[in-house]
Amino acid sequence: MFAKHNQIIFCLVLLFATPLFLVHAQIVDELQSKIEDRNAKIQEIQAEIDKLDSQIESVGNEAQTLESAIKQLELTDKKLTADIRLTEQRIGKANATIAELALLIVDKEKRIKNGDAALGQSIRKINELESHSFIEIIFSEFGFAGFWNGVQGLQQFQNEVHEKVNTLQELKIDHEEAKAASEKEKRNLVAFNARLADQKEIVRQNKANQSALLKETKNRESDYKKILAEQLQKREALEEELREFEAQLRIEIDPTSLPKPGKGILRWPLNSIKITQYFGNTSFANQNPQVYNNRGHNGIDLRASVGTVVLSAANGTVMDVGNTDAVRGCYSYGKWVLIRHFNGLATLYAHLSLIKVVPGQEVSVGEIIGYSGKTGYATGPHLHFTVYASQGVRVERFVNSKNCKNVDIPIAPTEAYLNPLSYL
Repeated sequence: MFAKHNQIIFCLVLLFATPLFLVHAQIVDELQSKIEDRNAKIQEIQAEIDKLDSQIESVGNEAQTLESAIKQLELTDKKLTADIRLTEQRIGKANATIAELALLIVDKEKRIKNGDAALGQSIRKINELESHSFIEIIFSEFGFAGFWNGVQGLQQFQNEVHEKVNTLQELKIDHEEAKAASEKEKRNLVAFNARLADQKEIVRQNKANQSALLKETKNRESDYKKILAEQLQKREALEEELREFEAQLRIEIDPTSLPKPGKGILRWPLNSIKITQYFGNTSFANQNPQVYNNRGHNGIDLRASVGTVVLSAANGTVMDVGNTDAVRGCYSYGKWVLIRHFNGLATLYAHLSLIKVVPGQEVSVGEIIGYSGKTGYATGPHLHFTVYASQGVRVERFVNSKNCKNVDIPIAPTEAYLNPLSYL
């Protein structure tokens, strides 16, 4: 009887001590290799993107010529294509990570289950042995000493199982963390897939812009210069209309409704920050009074190549979105998003290539609301970022505008425009 019990104990130890993870070890190693390979390719592509970004910036700093404009579009196309390859690598890495985490989760669940089963069997065997009467023990084949040794062996085994189960309970915590990580990676995967579709659309738009430029200019520098002059003239006309319209606004702004200036009240709308033009009467604004109406730049400009993700500066509600390019000859913000925040501020994001939110939508700080671009009147790709006192800004339709008839655009009295750097 006791020999049989010892065999059972030995089998239970083997069952418990041999982790099913070993079955998956080779698969996990293969997945780890894939993840490392993806990481290497991600770094390689990111270096390529950084180099292209630098080239795009360099071309943007050159004089505006047809050659430089075409070169910038070509570099942008290469950069966007690299963006797509980068996203595809991130998707592959996310899939491999999810598969690896799934194997680890299954392994830990089975190890815990086997440990609990081994513990249960040991308890049942001890109870079975202890149920024998004293007379049965004395006259058994092994006698009292043999019985007692068997009980002690089972008790020792039980203690060992208890220790292993405690270890497995810790593994269970790891399992839950792995599960949470897997769910997060799945959300990342969904976001990457959505971003991939966005990037492909931006590539399509960039190619269309390149074709349109060549068609419009007939590949002649003189025609390109003429177009630039016409764009500037129409932009000046719109700014004059806006100045007159906003000068008539009588909107009371309660100073107490605004947060006190301080760092971090708003987050930066881009992950990488380089300011190319500041707020107010900057040297550039003063050199171009016809564009800025002698009142300075109403926001800040941030370097951002076409396709860079643009993020909400704080929690809030999308007041409206628009596209001044919808009316031919209207050179203004291009594609824009206006968000009203819960702290008395509102923010505008302009010259976007793609808008990812809709009016009335609730957004969280850091949420993607669109992608940067070169729409509207912009001499190069960048993000224009304006901060308002939310009480003072509203969206109006320019019904009687000369070049922007029936275009929706944010307007505000001068005192509603705030320096973004006071809150970033």
